[in-house]
Parts: sequence; structure tokens; C-alpha cells
Amino acid sequence: MLFDSSVRKELSRSFGATLVVLLTIVLTMMLIRTLGQAASGAVSPQHVVLLLGYTVLGYLPSILALSLFVATVSTLSRMYRDSEMAVWFASGVSLSRFALPVLRLAAPVLGAIAVLALLVWPWANQSISELRTLYERRSDLSRVTPGQFQSSSDGRRVFFIERNTDEGRVGRNVFVLSREEGRETVTTASMGRIEFEGEDRYLVLEAGQQTDHNLRTGERRLAQFETYRIRVDEKVRSQEPVLPPRARSSLSLWLDPQPRHLGELTWRLGLPLTAFNLVLLGVGLSATSPRRGTSWNLMFALLTFVVYYNLLNLTQAWVSIGRLSPPQALLAVHGSATVLALALLRWRVHGLRGLLPGLGRGAASGARA
Repeated sequence: MLFDSSVRKELSRSFGATLVVLLTIVLTMMLIRTLGQAASGAVSPQHVVLLLGYTVLGYLPSILALSLFVATVSTLSRMYRDSEMAVWFASGVSLSRFALPVLRLAAPVLGAIAVLALLVWPWANQSISELRTLYERRSDLSRVTPGQFQSSSDGRRVFFIERNTDEGRVGRNVFVLSREEGRETVTTASMGRIEFEGEDRYLVLEAGQQTDHNLRTGERRLAQFETYRIRVDEKVRSQEPVLPPRARSSLSLWLDPQPRHLGELTWRLGLPLTAFNLVLLGVGLSATSPRRGTSWNLMFALLTFVVYYNLLNLTQAWVSIGRLSPPQALLAVHGSATVLALALLRWRVHGLRGLLPGLGRGAASGARA
């Protein structure tokens, strides 16, 4: 009882600290990335916080798995360096006995990873896709930001206003560049405002001029006006966007067994299996000598994490192209990882004789001879 509680207490502290550090790093990276997208006009500046939250929710299963893995390796390695392991081993506790309290602590985390991978991951991606679609479907006039050149949705117009007033409906020093087949028109005005007529929206310019350039003949025409109206296409096509596999629910992927859908479903099912195998691998990889001051086992553990997650992504690609079925891919990668973790744990406890009993008996008979 004392053994289980002490190990779980140490693991929970290390897990919490590691999770906070990784969340801070991911939040910082995602914030910089989202702000860059908002500055380039790919996403709405008003949706930066929402996009950041959805993105972090999508990465949370991987963050939890890595935090649990690092906490297991770092905690048990510290116990080796402080000779606590020697005390437990002298008390009759083997290294395999440490797997039980570690798995008890990891059980709720593994359940959370499964829920996040199967339910929250597609919901977060669907929400991100809806926000991007909503921003792409916004009107041409709503794209205009004071002090910035902004193109229309079809790319045929470029707008610029120096400043706006009246909640964005009136602008000062307006510039509009329009391109059509063989023609280029530049319109400038001292003031512009928005007017509605039914379902249509118009940009009304006042006190300006317009230059019309025929690109085929080279002819130019200059006209001045007191009032000029430009109709802005506001009608949005009601076509339903096609969601990518990562934004579809797990049930819909199962009911529509296309290769791409099965590949995405295999990846989601593999996340909790990956976290489970990493916990077992962490127990075996944590063994180190107290006389060795280097932390090579932690570096090797991080390398193991990178390789394993690359294999997880590789299973998705294999299933997506039809090379393997989902059960074959899961068994090939995660089944092999489970066997490797158990073999590593047995080798740490019994040495080579635990893996190759015949080799141990042969060596013993040779010594007697």
C-alpha cells in the first residue's frame, strides 16, 4: 500500500508539471501561428481565441500521452539515481511491480485520450473548418480594413480605405481597382458609404474620378463624378462544404468505410493504444545506473516517442492507400510495440536469461563442464 501510494504521488506531481510545461509551449506556438494567419487574412482576427482553443483541444491527446510518458521515465529514473530503486529491490519489489501503480495512474488519462481522440478531435476540426468557411464567405466590403489593401472573394477587385466612420459604413479616401476581361478600372473617391437595396449591397462613392484602361488597345479614359455606385456581389452560394475526414465524426467514418475514412479512424484508435504502450516502454526505458550522471535514457525515450508517432501516422497512410486493413495496421504497429515493451521489461528484470531461457541453461552447463 505504501509502495503504490508513494509511486503514484511522485508520478502525479511529475505528470502535472510536465503537462503545464508542454501546454505552455504548445499554446505559445499555436498563438504565434494563429496570429500570423490572422495578419495574412486567412482567418478572422475576432476568431483568434476560438481557433486557438480548438487547436489546443485537437493536440491535447498527443500532449497528454507525451506528458505521461515523460513523467514515467523521469520519475523512475530519478528513483534510480537517488538509490530508491535499490531499496525497493532489496525489499523484494521487482521492476515489473512498478507497472501496476503506473498503469493505475495512467488509466484515467488513457480514458481521456480515447474520448478526446474519438469525439473531441473531429468536433474541434469541424469547428475550425466552419469558422474558416464563414470567414471566406464574408462579404467583399467586410474584408476591407482601414489602411490595408484587400481583395474581393473572386479576386477581381482590390479595395482600400484610409479610415472609416459610422461603424464601418462610411469610409474616407476610397480606392477601388477592378479587373475584367481586357479592361482595368481604377476608381478613387474622397468618401464612400454602403447602401442596401433588397438583397443587394452597393458601395456609393462621392467626389471622385475613374480611369478606364483598355488592355487590348491601350486606350485610356478619365471621368470625374459626383456620385458613383458599385454593386458588390453579396449572394453566397448555398453549397454545403465537404468536410475532410479529420473533421468527420468517428461514427460517420465507420458507416462510410472508404480508405481515407478508415485511415483516419485507425489513427484515432491508435492514439490511446500508443499512450498505453508508451507507458509500458517508459517503465523499461527508465532503468539507469546511479553512477551514471547523464540522462541518456530520457533522450532515448524522446526519440522513441518521435519514432512511435511517426509509425502511427504511417499506419494512417497505409490504410488510406489500401495497403493494409485497419486490424492489420493496428496489430503490426501497436501489437509489436506491446511485445517490445513487455520484452524490454522482462529483460530489465531477468536479463538475457529471461528472454532466452535456453541460452541461460546452455551457459550454466558449459560452466559446470
